[in-house]
Amino acid sequence: MSGIAGAYQSLKDVFGFDGFRGRQEDVVTRILAGASTLAVMPTGAGKSLTYQLPAVMLPGTCVVISPLIALMHDQLRSARANGIRAATLTSADADWRETQDAFRAGELDLLYVAPERASQPAFREFLSSAPLCLFAIDEAHCVSEWGHDFRPDYRMLRGLMDAFPQVPRLALTATADRQTRADVMAQLGIAEDGLVLAGFDRPNIRYAIRHRDNPVRQLTNLMESEPGPGIVYAQTRRKVEDLADKLAAATGRAVRPYHAGLDAEVRAANQSAFVASEDMVIVATVAFGMGIDKPDVRFVAHVGVPKSIEGYYQETGRAGRDGDPSQAVMFWGAGDFATARQRLAEVDETRRAAERTRLDALAGLVETAECRRAVLLRHFGEHPPASCGNCDNCLEQPDVTDATELARKLLSAVYRTGQSFGMGHLQKVLTGSEDERVRQRGHDRLSVFGIVEPAEAVMLQPLSRALQARGDLVANEHGGLALGGSARAILKGESAVQIVVPPKRRRGRRGDMTPNPVGDPLFEALRALRKELAEDAQVPPYVIFHDSTLREMAAARPATLDQLGRLPGIGAKKLEAYGDRFLRAIERH
Repeated sequence: MSGIAGAYQSLKDVFGFDGFRGRQEDVVTRILAGASTLAVMPTGAGKSLTYQLPAVMLPGTCVVISPLIALMHDQLRSARANGIRAATLTSADADWRETQDAFRAGELDLLYVAPERASQPAFREFLSSAPLCLFAIDEAHCVSEWGHDFRPDYRMLRGLMDAFPQVPRLALTATADRQTRADVMAQLGIAEDGLVLAGFDRPNIRYAIRHRDNPVRQLTNLMESEPGPGIVYAQTRRKVEDLADKLAAATGRAVRPYHAGLDAEVRAANQSAFVASEDMVIVATVAFGMGIDKPDVRFVAHVGVPKSIEGYYQETGRAGRDGDPSQAVMFWGAGDFATARQRLAEVDETRRAAERTRLDALAGLVETAECRRAVLLRHFGEHPPASCGNCDNCLEQPDVTDATELARKLLSAVYRTGQSFGMGHLQKVLTGSEDERVRQRGHDRLSVFGIVEPAEAVMLQPLSRALQARGDLVANEHGGLALGGSARAILKGESAVQIVVPPKRRRGRRGDMTPNPVGDPLFEALRALRKELAEDAQVPPYVIFHDSTLREMAAARPATLDQLGRLPGIGAKKLEAYGDRFLRAIERH
């Protein structure tokens, strides 16, 4: 059986699913017809299936080009668990001779390699020794210099693929705006009609953005509400280490650090422990994450603003890949934007305008009173509804207040004090504080001294954050504030300023939105069995079965292998390997 009918049969036999999700079928249909494709699909939409399924159906090997060894090894475990003949050819693999022999003998469905290897002439010659069925380029936004994660070696893949013109190409990414998509297709030789755009929405993720005041307390509250695995992104190695220690002490949870400065063995051990865990939290720099194919991450938190909306989308997309409810929370401060705008001066002049636009877009996301999801999706060219019902602004609508007059007072104070003082000093001047430092500098004699009443003084800090996020106030290396952006237009009355006033946070709202049954002894027994089998096989628990499959077992209580095999997520290989053990566990309960 071939074509799409054969694809449905293989989908059930290999992966245990009765139907495709989203645009998977469109992508698979094109590949089976030999048509090169760029598939833009949100994280968790099942991108790997779109090349794994054709790989088991078509004669020849699918070569998968992937950016990180850890990511390849994660995908390798999952593929082999489904009975797919897969191997990696990396610097970390001691069995490279066996892998090469298996490829030449036509015994591999999938061969994973890094772009650095794939771009070498010797590898091209090696691939000529056996039939190929597909080139799959994962994280394809790395091809484009307009992408947020450009990798020069990705730019060299065209020569390899052009040497095999009969082999179709499948480029895959979750994060590419219109400009990046066009560049990827041009660089990889994919025709304009080869785009399959699945959309960017991740409805199971709840987005929330809050001002950072006490990050340890804020993260502790988040961890108490979310008992599952989580990722916390911090901006420096020192902050990573500090947060990991303090969160472990405050919560009693397993919390480990991850950054490029750690010993390689420690870093690898921390990552492996996190991937295998069902409750660990890892605190990391953005060096962590692209290599993680862990589906059950229940929250991603940013302590500081990411580099761009594209980066934010990519990083938050590591939550809830299994489709279960998850959270993405950002804790930000005005200093984050001040630092980011200072770094723009270090960017190559040809890219500076584009990077400034990205930073402005991120500020818009942080400062919006609208639906967060709508802002994200519009950034990627979509036309979402005005409200999603699953972000902080939709769940608790913030107030928007006109702060134009207060902004003029603040900016005037910045100007009249010489554009070199921080917010603390400016507040004292504006509120008429009896302060020795203010008097010494003669700032008590300025026209702006004491012009802000106590009732509006409470708005000075949120106003300062908003103006810094937008670039209308910029900080120097000593923390002093100066005019920037549209500040002069605001002072002249040519531009209005509206700011968002977040609602008072109510205590007691649980963030844990998992659909897993609570207090169900059968479900807990199935989870315990899964953990035991995973430890025996030295693989993460999700490689055995996802939580969703265990929920189906607990609800349906199958009594035979045939009944068990009808549940979603149980293919022939897993049914054979684990079926009897799970049936016995169900029978005992």
